[in-house]
Amino acid sequence: MDIDVLVAGAGPIGLTAAIELRRRGVHVRIVDPLSEPPQYAKAVGIQPRTLEVFENMGVLRQVLDAATILRGQISYTNGSEVGRMDLTLPGDVPYTFCGLPQYETERILTARLRELGTSIERGLSLDSFEDSDDGVSCILNDGSTVRAKYLVGCDGAHSVVRKGLGLTFEGGAFAESYMLGDVEVDWSMPSGYAIRASHVDDAGTTDDLLVCIPLPGHKRYRMSMLVPDELLPDPAGLDGIAHGFSSGKAPELHHIQAVLDRLSPEPATASAMRWSSVFRISHRIVDAYSRGRVFIAGDAAHIHPPTGAQGMNTGIQDAHNLAWKLALATQNFAAPGLLDTYDAERRPVGEEVVGMTVRNAREGIGAGESSIETAMRRQAQLLVAYPDSPLNGGETGNVSNVHPGERAPDARGLTRDCVQFPIRLFELLAGVNHTLFLCSDGSEDSIGDCEKHSAAAVHAAHGQLDVYVIAPPSSDSVYSTLPIIRDSDSQLCAAYGVEENCALVIRPDGYLGYRGDCAGISGYLSKVFAFNT
Repeated sequence: MDIDVLVAGAGPIGLTAAIELRRRGVHVRIVDPLSEPPQYAKAVGIQPRTLEVFENMGVLRQVLDAATILRGQISYTNGSEVGRMDLTLPGDVPYTFCGLPQYETERILTARLRELGTSIERGLSLDSFEDSDDGVSCILNDGSTVRAKYLVGCDGAHSVVRKGLGLTFEGGAFAESYMLGDVEVDWSMPSGYAIRASHVDDAGTTDDLLVCIPLPGHKRYRMSMLVPDELLPDPAGLDGIAHGFSSGKAPELHHIQAVLDRLSPEPATASAMRWSSVFRISHRIVDAYSRGRVFIAGDAAHIHPPTGAQGMNTGIQDAHNLAWKLALATQNFAAPGLLDTYDAERRPVGEEVVGMTVRNAREGIGAGESSIETAMRRQAQLLVAYPDSPLNGGETGNVSNVHPGERAPDARGLTRDCVQFPIRLFELLAGVNHTLFLCSDGSEDSIGDCEKHSAAAVHAAHGQLDVYVIAPPSSDSVYSTLPIIRDSDSQLCAAYGVEENCALVIRPDGYLGYRGDCAGISGYLSKVFAFNT
């Protein structure tokens, strides 16, 4: 083999896959046909769950430094305010919603990948590939052949990898096309709020629309609006997929100003346009996320309306789910069938997101939800879960506790030796391994049992396991070979439903894999890791 993994496509999804593989020591090449990174604000919303992923990846500070907060949306119809939605989340969630142009997200991820010793190979694209039992032969556009153990296609809506696998991509297209512009506007709208302004005719039909999403900068927004006839995009390409940027004329500032003049809640002038384009929207889902040694993620697997900023975030989490599994496979540590769980876990998520965004585009964000809190958590992607995953193990616990297959929530107020202030659970999950928490009453016998269970578990996981003991605050003079974490505020116990002699296994992608008694740990790990003699 020339390399372990070839990643086709260097957008946010391909970069996430490459970073997560490199963090685990996997030999990766990442290629992209564009000679320069694009400078358009295609995806601008970053969800709270993706910020948790970015924390794990080591880029959270850079993202927060560059981003702007998204506080909510104010809606106007025919010049009058008709609604205001605040993007609020409960205090147990570490991060809120934020806005960041895609080109900034890519810049930050590219720098992180470079820190890990890998750079994007620009001007190179995948032309074709042939999968076999022992590897993938990939032909690049310069005529070279790359032999890789695995291929990951993050190459967008018109994916070469998806087509090469012969996968179906069922769905349809929206009749409307939109023009987008990245501009400043001199109005007095409150900071951090998206503005949605529409015109409804006498029959109740929306015939004009303006949506403005805040971007970092002084009153800067990514604006989208219905495209005028003179800028109507080209028909769908040869693959019949009418999705993405048009190759025709780009809107000029006067096109955007004309819509502002018609729909802006107050007189306003647009200026300082950085970028503009015409955009078409489809909604499609692939019939499989992988075949053999080849995988797809992001727009290559699912496309849908941008309502609620779900697309890029879903793709990033595709890559985050896949990468740790691929890394174990390249090291021969993966249990049989581990790679099959990528499709089993992520394709149902893609189907749900496509359905939700189409529904929200037609009926409004939150349509069909039982409460505003549930709607906000779903938009934040905090409710993405794998309830039917073959990787779940142990007991489900009480209704109020997190279940195997669900996002592992943060917990605060934890303490440990040598640190003079409380720490968060997420600080202990910043590595690349699974994490095992063994719950103890703090006694010498209990700690000894934890050490025995730890040794067996680390062996079963080929060393790819970080282990901590969760003990009461009173256990401050206990000898142990394991690091002891004290749940001083009982937040961890409350969230996870832990009790004495209980064990928790949290996966590298931040999902609870196992909760149960210590005797079941090895059985659970055998679902993930190959048998270790």
